[in-house]
Amino acid sequence: LQTRLQAGQGYGNTLNCVLTVYRNESVAGFFKGMSFPLASIAVYNSVVFGVFSNTQRLLSQLRHGDPPHEPALADMALASVVAGFISVGIGTPVDLVKIRLQMQTQPYIKAHIKVKPTVPGLPAYRGPIHCFRTVLQKEGIAGIYRGAGAMLLRDVPGYCLYFIPYTFFCGWITPDGCISPNPFSIWLAGGIAGAISWVTATPMDVVKSRLQADGVCLNKYKGTLDCIWQSYQHEGLKVFFRGITINAVRGFPVSSAMFLGYELSLKAMKRDQTETNP
Repeated sequence: LQTRLQAGQGYGNTLNCVLTVYRNESVAGFFKGMSFPLASIAVYNSVVFGVFSNTQRLLSQLRHGDPPHEPALADMALASVVAGFISVGIGTPVDLVKIRLQMQTQPYIKAHIKVKPTVPGLPAYRGPIHCFRTVLQKEGIAGIYRGAGAMLLRDVPGYCLYFIPYTFFCGWITPDGCISPNPFSIWLAGGIAGAISWVTATPMDVVKSRLQADGVCLNKYKGTLDCIWQSYQHEGLKVFFRGITINAVRGFPVSSAMFLGYELSLKAMKRDQTETNP
C-alpha cells in the first residue's frame, strides 16, 4: 500500500487504495514483491544493528578505553550515520526489485500527459530474479542502485531518529534500580522510535519510491532533485506526505519486534558465554 500510494496514480486515500488493490488483484495483490525482502531481511537487519553496536563500541574504546562504556549522544549519532550508509548498499537493490514488481501493472503519468489507465502489454517482470537480471542487463549497476541518493537522504537521518529515541525512551521507561530494560520497556521504546523514524523519513521515502518505480515503462525523472521538483510542481507539498499514516502504523509493531528480538538475542548469547566461560 505504501508504494502504491507514493508512486502510483488514482488512489485517493489509504482506504481507497486497499479496496482498489483487493478488487483488482485480490489478496495476492497485497503481497506482490515480498519474496526478495523476506529472503534478505535477516541479513539486512543483522548488518545494520551489528554496524551500529560495533561502531558504538569502537567509539567508546577510542574515547574511554572501555568498549561497554555508555555511549555519548554524539557517539550514537555517528554510529547511526554509519549504519545508515551501510544500509543503503544492501537495501537499495532489494527495495528496487520490490517496487518494480509492485508497480509494473500500475497507472503511471508522463510529464504533461494525462494518466494512462494501465501499463500497456504484459508485466515486464516474471519474478524477483527475472526483475533483478533484467534491470542489471538493461540499466547496469546504476539501474540496480537507482534511488540510492534518495535512500541515503532517508536512512542517514532516519537511523539517527531510530536508535537515539530508542535509547532515550528505553532509559526513560525502565524503572529506577533496574540494571537492564525489561521486555515491555524494549517493546514500547522500539515501537515509539520506529514510528518517529518512519514519519520523519516519509518525504524522502516518497522520492525514493518514485525514482525506483520509474523505468518500468518510461524514464520520467533525471535524478533525486528532478524527482522532488517535478513532484512538487505537479502535486504540491502534500505529495511528500503520501503514505505517512501507513508508515507510522507499520513502524510501531515492526520496530517493536525488531528491538525486542535484538535485545533478547543479545541477552541469550551473553548468558551462554557466561555459562561456557564462568
